[in-house]
Amino acid sequence: MDKLLTKDEIEALLVAVSEGRIDPEKELAHERGGVVPYDLFNTTAHKGLMPNLDIVYDSFIRYHRVSMSNRLRKIVEIKKIGARPYKFDDFLKTLPSPVCMGIFKIDPLKGASVLTMDNNLVYAIIDSVLGGSGAPSIMENNRLYTSIELRIMQKMMKDALLDMEKSWIHLQHDAKMNLLRLEMNPRLVNIVPPEYLVVSMELEIQIENTRGSMVFAIPYMTVDPIKEKLKYGGQIDTETRDPKWTFKLSTELCDAPMAVNVEMGHANITLRELLHLELGDTIMLNKDVQSPMVMKVGGVGKFLGAPGVYRGNKALQILRNITREEVL
Repeated sequence: MDKLLTKDEIEALLVAVSEGRIDPEKELAHERGGVVPYDLFNTTAHKGLMPNLDIVYDSFIRYHRVSMSNRLRKIVEIKKIGARPYKFDDFLKTLPSPVCMGIFKIDPLKGASVLTMDNNLVYAIIDSVLGGSGAPSIMENNRLYTSIELRIMQKMMKDALLDMEKSWIHLQHDAKMNLLRLEMNPRLVNIVPPEYLVVSMELEIQIENTRGSMVFAIPYMTVDPIKEKLKYGGQIDTETRDPKWTFKLSTELCDAPMAVNVEMGHANITLRELLHLELGDTIMLNKDVQSPMVMKVGGVGKFLGAPGVYRGNKALQILRNITREEVL
């Protein structure tokens, strides 16, 4: 007879299902001995794998707030909206057309990434650079950008990538950001296959009273070689080190016992000779009596010394260190 669930067990099960900790379809598939499909490109499979990208974007916000304010001579505020993984095709569908898209490369990593700015941000920047108030009254969202506008946006994107380049220092990874080209139609951008995963970060930029959006999209395959740095971080803050603990550790290490022995030499004999050894027999070593002896610490040769007697005890006077090139 099947075991019946108690009232408390039923309530716990319902809570787990509502919170998403248990998938009824998967549980039924396991019970029936079936196969549960797994999507290798599922966006939920890679969530939380790169938490230290937040450190990079936090630094970028600090750098770019200053550089953009100096460039436009206006007060600029930048804040994070949030990071989100997308399939590349789904990411392109979120973009309007036309949109200002910068295709850039993170050397020496493989592949290309995308930096986008929406029309509100583009027109506010262009209006400010050309001497306006930064809040254009006519928003022609459906027209293509002119050559002059693209030239201005190219400079702004190079400024942004320069600030991003500085921000990557926190990962202890030297990166060079190179702007490859600008695009206005998302359908013409094909940096990775449509089903590949990209990790996006949306930033809200406010210039005076105008708000716009800037989005970075980096393919997961691009940052996969440095995923360990993105998981566990970059630089260690030396100010957080405890000097008392360092002193105590060094003191304890100085008092740690070490096995020290002196090798006088060695000889090769046969097993027959070993079995016939008697009291008083002499074994000839491979070294002269005047040759320096090897002192080993923990089984590793460290010093050469001369044998002698000190206060009635056998001793070794250290002559010099053993170099790595010496064959012992």
